[in-house]
Amino acid sequence: MTNPALDLFNDRLPNKPYFSDDLHFGVRIAGKERAILAKYIQFNQPHAMFWLGFDVDRIGAAIDWSDRNAPAPTLSITNPENGHAHLLYALKTSIRTAPDGKMKPLKYAAAVENALCKKLDADVGYSGLICKNPNHGHWKIAVWQPELYTLDWLADSLDLNAANDKEIIADYGLGRNCTLFDKTRKWAYRAIRQGWPEYSQWLRACYERAGVYNLQFPSPLDDGEVMGIAKSIAKWTNTQFSKDSFIDYVLMTHSSDIQAIRGKKGGEASSGGGRQKGSIVLTSERTLKPWVNLGISRSSYYRRK
Repeated sequence: MTNPALDLFNDRLPNKPYFSDDLHFGVRIAGKERAILAKYIQFNQPHAMFWLGFDVDRIGAAIDWSDRNAPAPTLSITNPENGHAHLLYALKTSIRTAPDGKMKPLKYAAAVENALCKKLDADVGYSGLICKNPNHGHWKIAVWQPELYTLDWLADSLDLNAANDKEIIADYGLGRNCTLFDKTRKWAYRAIRQGWPEYSQWLRACYERAGVYNLQFPSPLDDGEVMGIAKSIAKWTNTQFSKDSFIDYVLMTHSSDIQAIRGKKGGEASSGGGRQKGSIVLTSERTLKPWVNLGISRSSYYRRK
């Protein structure tokens, strides 16, 4: 007898998933035909999440989601020796985790994932990379919900402030993608101005910085995801930021801000019966020295201005 949920699981596997027969010896990578025979297998694509997966380490994990008023999982994969289980929720539309995807839906998905994790009281240290393989005879599997979920459908059963950043765990699940992207891009906006490097050098710098942030997670993202995020940020900042455009922007903002402050200071002095003798204007370009921030000489600054 065919099992539609199991067929769906197999159809959505990566072409070369990570797998393991004993987690004490780590994971390996191979073609789907080999990996599908293992006890543990990678169940989501590298840049597309078709399943929300949760690790519930307690007796009765496969059924007590009902007692917690949580939505029914598509699949439960249970260890018959201790009753612990992986609960998988099949999504109708995959969540794009690649950095060229839009951040707003990714943050919404992360908020839903976090709320469901709390509802299930699942392990927040679970990396989500591999799960118990439902094809393997060692595990006991059960199908609870044959229909595919949308994020909104899941959210209806959960308590969350829609896509509120405060409801996203920075180092868990999809929250890691959001956090790594935000931290790296904020660094990049400042760092690219320090020398305006060539693209290949800039990409390497973004990748190294993202790698440092990634290592701060209890369960880091895989290297491919880190490189994807770094590449997206490096490409965008290299295209949108340039030395000439930045200099023009700074010259414009400094000039307008200085004139506005001078006007305000002048008005304040005049209302008191004229400028006070000995007063010092602290907003002059000579004092602010904008050429220092631009990394150019004073003469070059005034020449370009």
